[in-house]
Amino acid sequence: MNFNQIKQAVYALYLTNSFGFRLRKIKDPMEKKKLRLAYSKAQLDVLNIEIKVENAEKLPKEGQYLLVSNHRTIIDPPIIEIALEDTKIFGLWVSKKELYNSFFFGLFVRNAGSVLLDREKSQMSSFFAEIKKGVKEGSSIFIFPEGSRNKTDAPLTPFKEGSRIIALKNRLPMLPVYIKGNAAKVLKDALNDSSEKREITIVIGDLIDYKEKTDLETVYRERFFLDDL
Repeated sequence: MNFNQIKQAVYALYLTNSFGFRLRKIKDPMEKKKLRLAYSKAQLDVLNIEIKVENAEKLPKEGQYLLVSNHRTIIDPPIIEIALEDTKIFGLWVSKKELYNSFFFGLFVRNAGSVLLDREKSQMSSFFAEIKKGVKEGSSIFIFPEGSRNKTDAPLTPFKEGSRIIALKNRLPMLPVYIKGNAAKVLKDALNDSSEKREITIVIGDLIDYKEKTDLETVYRERFFLDDL
């Protein structure tokens, strides 16, 4: 690691845990949203990365949704939080057990508003019960249907089936967003040298009805013309 990478890692650890501690005391969803946004801006500011929102007019100002996004980098959640800045949409992040137990992210993930996904469990009833509880309390649900970061050259990796079930069980319209281009390379370059301003674009797609019978991955690909890439 070079000096800039070490500095970024130390600062990121400080930010993540300090905001995680502050979030522990907050119950109101809109207050959590403000703190998550402040955290996201602080993380991206130090990386000197600017977020551009394409098709911003398609973004609802309020309501409950299952937000579905592709997954390229560890900064994808902050990118999405910034895209939603001018809305009243607050979502619980579906988060893997590894993040809950992480020294780096654990405190933040547990307190920022999330639902634990433990793939080692044979029964998923408690997971879906937590989702239903969050939706009943007024939250949206944010998920990466690919399940883990896409480290391939393909624009998208196969979706897991659970996302569609969440939408259907909770009657949530799906809000598709797509983090465009090679965001992983942008992040890597920023970690090496943050003196240069860089940009990542997130695209907002048309809503998908929860009753849509076509496979979610197929509809998502169509929304963002991914089969043409």
